[in-house]
Amino acid sequence: MNQLAEELNEVLAGTAAERLLSETGRHMYFPKGIITQGAEASERAYRFNATIGMAYEHGQPMMLDALRKELPGLTPKEAVAYAPTTGVPELREAWKEALYKKNPSLNKKNVSLPVVVPGLTAAVSYICDLFVEPGDTVIVPDLHWPNYRLIIEERKMAAGITYPLFSGNGYNVEALLEAVRQAGRRRGKAIIILNFPNNPTGYSLTLEEADRITAGLLEIARTGTDILAITDDAYFGLQYEDNLLCESMFARLTNLHPNILAVKADGPTKEDYVWGFRMGFVTFGGRDLADQQYDALTKKLAGIIRSSVSSSCSLSQSLLLKALNYEGYDAQRAKYRAILEGRYKAMKKKLGSMALPKGLTPIPFNSGYFMSFYCEGFSAEALRKKLLDEGIGTVSLVDRYLRVAFSSVEEEDIGELCEAIANAAAGCTIAAAESR
Repeated sequence: MNQLAEELNEVLAGTAAERLLSETGRHMYFPKGIITQGAEASERAYRFNATIGMAYEHGQPMMLDALRKELPGLTPKEAVAYAPTTGVPELREAWKEALYKKNPSLNKKNVSLPVVVPGLTAAVSYICDLFVEPGDTVIVPDLHWPNYRLIIEERKMAAGITYPLFSGNGYNVEALLEAVRQAGRRRGKAIIILNFPNNPTGYSLTLEEADRITAGLLEIARTGTDILAITDDAYFGLQYEDNLLCESMFARLTNLHPNILAVKADGPTKEDYVWGFRMGFVTFGGRDLADQQYDALTKKLAGIIRSSVSSSCSLSQSLLLKALNYEGYDAQRAKYRAILEGRYKAMKKKLGSMALPKGLTPIPFNSGYFMSFYCEGFSAEALRKKLLDEGIGTVSLVDRYLRVAFSSVEEEDIGELCEAIANAAAGCTIAAAESR
């Protein structure tokens, strides 16, 4: 093992973060190579800086006029230069400040400086690189983003353990906690992913459900189980009903117990409507973790980044930083959020007023971009194909659920969409009955 990795492990020794590390995580470190030497040169090389492999002209990175014309508001450094491995420092600071603003429960809790990664998929994948290895189990609900399975089972060769997401019309809190208890008894640790608003159902926790999960995880941690809680907050802040948890569970789990390490995966993709920016953030939070331990975790994560993509896109980071500092930023975000809420309410109202065919049941939803139907007695894939023949795109999942992204449909068209789904489902029901 490299000496730098051993030094980082020593810094983390005795913490849940150290106990939870995978073998990859234990071996990971940020090398004192070209990047580090280049950073030193940026501060001290006042005559010539011949370190980083970029081409300069008159003190600025070279930039084609074809790009200058399209990016008049950015300097060459902001537009085309390499970003630091962990991200543009000013953006990281701005995102951390925003975390405290958006999550009041984080007040006075010490968390790491967010690290920039190339998207939310990368965020979850890199976290798993640090903490998940073959033989581990990662606890996710039965209704989850399909990419989890690809990351957990195929990339990490671990096992994805599921539990029923719903109990009645609410979140199945006890099933989640029982899965954590069982994992703790088997291996002394448990790894969970909490995704709210949930993809594909569009469900967010009620305040009461959030309280029960927090209390339950605290009770389990007190028995000696180490818990890694990954909060996938891709759709953060898009709750449309009262009495819902509008903060991240990260805010509640950070500093809760020394045996719990919370890791937040979030980003501007859906929050700021920049899907193609391919940018996310990873933030660590744990009780009794000081800046020294957070720095060690950050350097290990930087090693993961350096050994894969090297660094995230500087152009996207520069644009987001300018947006965060833009005077009308909050008002513009609120405008688009209101449009999404209007589409959600139109969907809710239409489904509540119409008679749906037998076997087509809406799953509880209260937030986010999506809602889903449970298809009983007929194939969800058959329904998807039938709708596609009518010019309507939806997504079928495990042949039992149909996911509908109301976020991408104009509010005035929601009613027509619901009617079309209902009519197509009725046809599928008849066809399925005739084939039996």
